[in-house]
Amino acid sequence: MSTSEHERWNGLTVRRPDDVRSEAGGPVPLMWQMEKFTEHTDRLMNRRLPADFPYEIERGDAGDSLAALALGTSIRRDIAMERASRVREAIELGATWDQVATALDITADEARDLLRRWADGQRKLWLGYEAEGVKPIGMDADEHAAVLALAADEDGGAAA
Repeated sequence: MSTSEHERWNGLTVRRPDDVRSEAGGPVPLMWQMEKFTEHTDRLMNRRLPADFPYEIERGDAGDSLAALALGTSIRRDIAMERASRVREAIELGATWDQVATALDITADEARDLLRRWADGQRKLWLGYEAEGVKPIGMDADEHAAVLALAADEDGGAAA
């Protein structure tokens, strides 16, 4: 993202998770979101300092609370959206299903199901764009089949 987008982002008042989008409509980098979240959170924590605190500080207000809530929701959503693709990468790079499951704090079956559901969603996305005559994004039939095969492999990347 460009410097001007970063400047626009820094000046943006966030009150809803959907406020956290770039000019092009895509997500704002997580690092930028975390920086803004931290600024709001710091001001809110300053509210707990004594009235006679010896240094100049800025104390948070309702706007900071709302921004922190909205940013937290946006960050959570962005991380959740990339979760399954990280599962795919881990398996493709040699991790086992047990290792992936441990990293996610779920069972190996739940991790495989997460990957399958994501792949199915990516395939539906592709088919929807294709039906509209728009250059598809998501997964074509071959990529979808390959990811489903990964999910079906009980050993994960260890067998590769």
